[in-house]
Amino acid sequence: MPDTGNTFFANTLHFPVYVMAKPVGALCNLDCSYCYYIEKSKLYPQGKAEKMSVGLLERFVSEYIACQPTSDVLFTWHGGEPLLRGLDFYKHALAFQRKYAGGRHVDNSMQTNGLLLNDEWCRFLKENDFLVGISLDGPEHVHNKYRLDRGGKGSFSRVMRAVELLQKYDIPFNTLSVINDYSVRFPEEIYAFFKQINSRYMQFSPVVERWGDRPDGLELLSAFDNGRKGEMTEWSVSPRAYGDFYCRIFDEWIKSDVGRCFVQLFDAVLANMVGKFPGVCIYARTCGHAGAIEANGDVYACDHFVFPEYKLGNIRTDGLVSMMLSDRQMSFGKDKFDTLPRQCRRCKYLNLCNGECPKNRIVISDDGEEGLNYLCEGLFRFFEHVQPYMEFMAAELRAERAPANVMNHLDEIRQNIHS
Repeated sequence: MPDTGNTFFANTLHFPVYVMAKPVGALCNLDCSYCYYIEKSKLYPQGKAEKMSVGLLERFVSEYIACQPTSDVLFTWHGGEPLLRGLDFYKHALAFQRKYAGGRHVDNSMQTNGLLLNDEWCRFLKENDFLVGISLDGPEHVHNKYRLDRGGKGSFSRVMRAVELLQKYDIPFNTLSVINDYSVRFPEEIYAFFKQINSRYMQFSPVVERWGDRPDGLELLSAFDNGRKGEMTEWSVSPRAYGDFYCRIFDEWIKSDVGRCFVQLFDAVLANMVGKFPGVCIYARTCGHAGAIEANGDVYACDHFVFPEYKLGNIRTDGLVSMMLSDRQMSFGKDKFDTLPRQCRRCKYLNLCNGECPKNRIVISDDGEEGLNYLCEGLFRFFEHVQPYMEFMAAELRAERAPANVMNHLDEIRQNIHS
C-alpha cells in the first residue's frame, strides 16, 4: 500500500462511503449548454484541465477499498468525460484494485457520453464487467437541443453509435437523461424511445440552475447562495412541468412495464413506502456519504457541491475516512433533514421525498422560510398521482408477492380512486 501518512482507515459506519472519481475533472469533448460541471475548471489555476496521475490513482484505489465496511466495493468513474483519460489509465485502475482488494469483490461503473467508445474500449468494458451509464436525453430533436459538441453540432448520431456498440458487445447500460425546458414537453416520446433502444434502467435528472455572481469566478450559484442575486437559467425545468413529465411517464409504465423497465424515481418511491433505502441519496432522509474526488485529489462533499466552501481536503494530505466521516461532512448529511422548512415537515409525502436534493432548495416556503425545494410543486403533484398504485405495489411487496401484479388490477385501483 502506498504511504498514506497518518490516515486511519477504520470506517465506523454501517453503510459504504462512496466517492465519485473524476479523473479528468471537468474536461469534456462536449459543450452541453446546461452542464453544471464544465465551469468547475475555473477553480484551478488558469482554468487548466488536469488529469489524475497514476500515482494518485493508486493512492485513491487503495484508500477507497480500505475504508469500505462491506465486502463489496463500487468504483464510479465520472466527469467531465472520463474516457478522455485513456484506456491505459483504467487498466492501471483494475491492476490496483486487484492489488488492494484483500478478498473483497470490486465492481466498476462508468458514466460517459459515448463519443469515444470503440471496439477496443468495449472489449475492455465487457471483459471487466463494467456497468455503463450513457448520457442520452432522448430522440434526436430532444438530445441535440442542448447536447452539442464544441463546434456547435449535435451529438445524437455519435451517441447512438455508442449504444449500438454496447449492444453489440452485450454490455449492460443504463441511460441518464437531463430534463430541461425543452425535453420536458415530450415524456411519452422520450419513454418510448428508450424502450425502443432497450434501455431498461432510466434516470431522469432535472435542470435546476441559477445564474449569479460568485467571488470565485463561478457563474452558477449553490443552493446556499440565497443571499446573492440570481435568476434561473433558460434551460431550467419548471416545477409543474417536471411533475407532469413524471406523471405521464408513470401512466405509460404502469400499463405494461412494471418489473420490465426501471425508472429511478419510481423505484425510490416504492422503497421509501416499504421502509427501505431508496437506492439514491436525494430521496433518503440523510446524505453526505457520497463525495467526489477531482483529478488533483481534492475531495468535495458532493458532486453537486463542488464549490470552495464544500471542499473537505485533498487525498494527498487527508485520508478519505477522515474527510468523509468528519463532523463537517456528517453535519452536511444530517442537514438534509434537519434544516427542512415547516412546510416540508407537515407534508404528507415527507417520507417519500425527504426534501429531495439539497442543491434544489432555493425557494421560499409558504411560511416565508428559506430552503423549500424548487421542484416541490411538481413532486407533490407526482406523489398524489401515483400514490394508489404505489400503495398496491407496496402491499404486494410486504406480502412477498411481485409488485408487477399491479398491472392486473389497474381497473380496480382506478375505480377506487374515483369512488
